[in-house]
Amino acid sequence: MAGKKTARVPRAAYEQELLRLQTELVKLQEWVRAEGARLVIVFEGRDAAGKGSTIKRVAEHLNPRQARIVALPKPTERERTQWYFQRYVEHLPAAGEIALFDRSWYNRAGVEHVMGFCTKEEHQLFLRQCPIFERMLVEEGILLRKYWFSVSDAVQQERFRRRMKDPTRRWKLSPMDLESITRWEAYSRAKDEMLVHTDISEAPWFVVESDDKRRARLNMMAHLLGSVPYYEIPPPVLELPRRPPSTGYERPPRDLQTYVPDHAANL
Repeated sequence: MAGKKTARVPRAAYEQELLRLQTELVKLQEWVRAEGARLVIVFEGRDAAGKGSTIKRVAEHLNPRQARIVALPKPTERERTQWYFQRYVEHLPAAGEIALFDRSWYNRAGVEHVMGFCTKEEHQLFLRQCPIFERMLVEEGILLRKYWFSVSDAVQQERFRRRMKDPTRRWKLSPMDLESITRWEAYSRAKDEMLVHTDISEAPWFVVESDDKRRARLNMMAHLLGSVPYYEIPPPVLELPRRPPSTGYERPPRDLQTYVPDHAANL
């Protein structure tokens, strides 16, 4: 698909397939719970590449007690003195859980390296340690999936422009995001170097072409489902109980409680 122009997925077809895949993701979650599996999904890519919207669709119908989105803020002063991977380890899933990393330890290979937030020595140490760290996760039995969302410079800039005009999405745009426009090639070189060192057989990278967000979401979900040997767990048989007869309870008068004004009545 790389470099090829493809027609945008029609909305009707997209919504139908999205619901089917989300239904399968619920089945995957139930399999993870029943089998005591541990699933880690890493979402990486340039700013405005569609990671967040994909994570939102993946998690939309999942049980938030079992499937957690991990989006860490910048490290505290104490965390800066820890082993780099330490702050991420505590967010790894226990048995029966799924962790969706909205950016991850790969911050050091990308924004920290390009923007000078880490030293060259720290960056090189990360590239040496990361494959070892991920092999340890896989050897421990964790299912690790890594997705890189690839977006063209023209599409990224157009998405930035739309965010600037949309008050509901303006919070997604930071000065750091805008700085990435002027450092496009630096981020490209950093990504290429990262892939050389961390695209390992035990935990390979999977690239998602994301100029078309609908296509990217469907492709990523379908790949994830096809990469895990899950099967459907029969749901427990439930029966809605009959409501017992009244014992004389009477609701207090409504004027004793404060209600939210009916704003919708004015629409």
